[in-house]
Amino acid sequence: MMRALTLVVALLLSSMLAASERVVSLAPSLSETMLELGADDLLVGMLDGGERPDALAGVPSVGRLGQLEMETLLALQPTLVLLRPDSISHAQRDQLTQFGIPVLVAQPVSLAQLTEQFELIGERVGRAEQGRALARRFEQGLAQLRRRYHREQPFRVFYQIWNRPLYTLGGRQIISDAIEVCGGRNAFADLQLPAPQVSIESVLSRNPEVILAGSGAQLSEWKAWPQLAAVRKGQLWEVPDKGLERPSFQMLDAIGKLCAVMAQAAP
Repeated sequence: MMRALTLVVALLLSSMLAASERVVSLAPSLSETMLELGADDLLVGMLDGGERPDALAGVPSVGRLGQLEMETLLALQPTLVLLRPDSISHAQRDQLTQFGIPVLVAQPVSLAQLTEQFELIGERVGRAEQGRALARRFEQGLAQLRRRYHREQPFRVFYQIWNRPLYTLGGRQIISDAIEVCGGRNAFADLQLPAPQVSIESVLSRNPEVILAGSGAQLSEWKAWPQLAAVRKGQLWEVPDKGLERPSFQMLDAIGKLCAVMAQAAP
């Protein structure tokens, strides 16, 4: 009986300590995850990058992507920093370590890793149950999309990040994983860099059946290459939701929109 009581007290204390965390998020996707976990009340600072969710409008800014204001961050006295490595410089990452601030590094390169991230962050900020629930919902949503959009012969997909110079996605990138959920396969999945630069010739040689890009202007440039299957079939589409680029729970909805677009592709 005494042992059980001690365990209950320890769990309550642990929960209280976690709830007193002062969290600074250094990536928009991680700020969104805090909101999705119902832990936005613990956010005392965040790095900006794009439009903020309305619920986070009052959270103090510690700079913008690539431009962290270290003095502002330190003044907030965080007890935990959520970090996506590419959001700040190497030198500033080293500074955080030198100051002794606890850092949780999160940069999922697959949807499975993103699912694990929900649980990991949830546990760290005292929202373990919410983290597990979020992970379950994400897994279930992905499973439904996979069943609905499965193809025995996946479409070859070229995902264009930028046009001049020409950049795409490598295989170790979470959007590449999302393309597979929708019944496609990244035409450059064999490349290990997250965002490799490629040539027109290499795209022509891989002959994608679907081309996705950020704007209609970028897509129209491919019409100069009618030998491409994607051009012949008119399967040049804008990425339907930029949420694909922010690995948080909202990405599930963005993947659903991507799947709906890709479902229009002809064999």
